[in-house]
Amino acid sequence: MKPKMQGKHLFEYAVIRVVPRVEREEFLNVGVILYCRDQKFLQSKCQLDEKRLAAFAKDIDIDEIKESLKAFGQISAGTREGGPIGKLDSASRFRWLTATRSTVVQTSKVHPGFCEEAQVTLERLFGELVL
Repeated sequence: MKPKMQGKHLFEYAVIRVVPRVEREEFLNVGVILYCRDQKFLQSKCQLDEKRLAAFAKDIDIDEIKESLKAFGQISAGTREGGPIGKLDSASRFRWLTATRSTVVQTSKVHPGFCEEAQVTLERLFGELVL
């Protein structure tokens, strides 16, 4: 039985982060990825503040970060440009994107919640956690 509250749907999300020096565990939030099975919704939203990132990590390759974030969007959307992972079902793509990794672009732990409209919730979380 699916967990469900009156008019609300279970969703999961993670914050997308840039971690310039993994060993220091410092990061800059740059996006959110949200998955809601009931609404057949998987989408990520990113915004890279290049000046802030450059101040935070002077030697970082901004173009490489942009490419990684672009790939996040392509895989989330399930486009052909998302490669083999982009062809998987939504749940598998979400799990792959949010898997723990030690790379410059990574995600927070996955957090659950309930929402009425996944797109509205993604926008709210993006505003609260990134902007």
